[in-house]
Amino acid sequence: MKNSPFKQDGREPGTKGIKSFRIVAGLIFLFLVSGFLIPPFGFPAGKGKMIEKIDWPPEAAGWKWDGEEQSFERESLYEYINGSAEVYLAYNYRKATARRYTRPGPPDIVVDVYRMGSAEDAYGVFSLEQQDPEAGIGQGSEFGGSLLRFWKGPYFVTLLGNGTGKELAEAVLGLGRELAKRIQEIGQPPRLLRFLPEAETLPQPEKLCFVRSHVLLNRCFFISHRNILRLANDVQALLARYSQGKNRPRLLLVRYPTAARARSAYASFRSTYLPEAGPRPAVRTEDGAWTRAEHFKHFIVIVFGAGEAAEAEQWVQMTISNLKKEKP
Repeated sequence: MKNSPFKQDGREPGTKGIKSFRIVAGLIFLFLVSGFLIPPFGFPAGKGKMIEKIDWPPEAAGWKWDGEEQSFERESLYEYINGSAEVYLAYNYRKATARRYTRPGPPDIVVDVYRMGSAEDAYGVFSLEQQDPEAGIGQGSEFGGSLLRFWKGPYFVTLLGNGTGKELAEAVLGLGRELAKRIQEIGQPPRLLRFLPEAETLPQPEKLCFVRSHVLLNRCFFISHRNILRLANDVQALLARYSQGKNRPRLLLVRYPTAARARSAYASFRSTYLPEAGPRPAVRTEDGAWTRAEHFKHFIVIVFGAGEAAEAEQWVQMTISNLKKEKP
């Protein structure tokens, strides 16, 4: 593997400390799953002309671009982020560009810009590992330690300051804000978000994951080693995790291209995950919580970990009520 000049201290670009391995931690698991990589044109591209060039800021808070740039296509992404490349490829990765910003003496700032297939894909990559406070940059962001992550349009961006301190943190945030301003495209987050139960009824989700692969869905919430929901490159899945007292219920909404495929996936899920359910709509699992699944047109709605059967039923019905409002 060719060594990238942008790597430092054995860490991958766009990472930090212990959290630097949040994506890489799935390496072994991802390699064990066959048939995971998705064809280059498997996902829908964003609408409109693809803007390949970004007007990068030349400097920020005393840190200046060192004049070097690296670009990585699909085939060469492993040279840069060997181990976590599968995650990006699963979201229809197109191209990555990396630059380093320096000043006399350490630390430096490494910036990675990933061009994904669509704004939904950029949102998905961001959502998969999101856990730090919102930074108010781009269309969604988080900042923790010296790592800034954000998405805007079809772009997912990471800025890593190779050090600590207030001055470096302010430089990372300032550079991120300027770069976000210079990304011209604005995209829409996944449409599935609009079908979640309203905030007046339920608390805001504490975590959202948008995925197209059962491998990545298992990263957010393990369901099965097998693809029992029959996720694919033309299927969208949104997992919302809530906090209700001691419970952490999850609502999974999956959209298929056709109602027939949704019915088939629903039957697969019930026969594998809820074999003892029979005709019952909800089942109490070994942990004492309730699971409820329902098929509606080309959607599947599943609630995991509800405290009561009635609660699971309410969440499913509220989601289906929102789905009924969708225009064909």
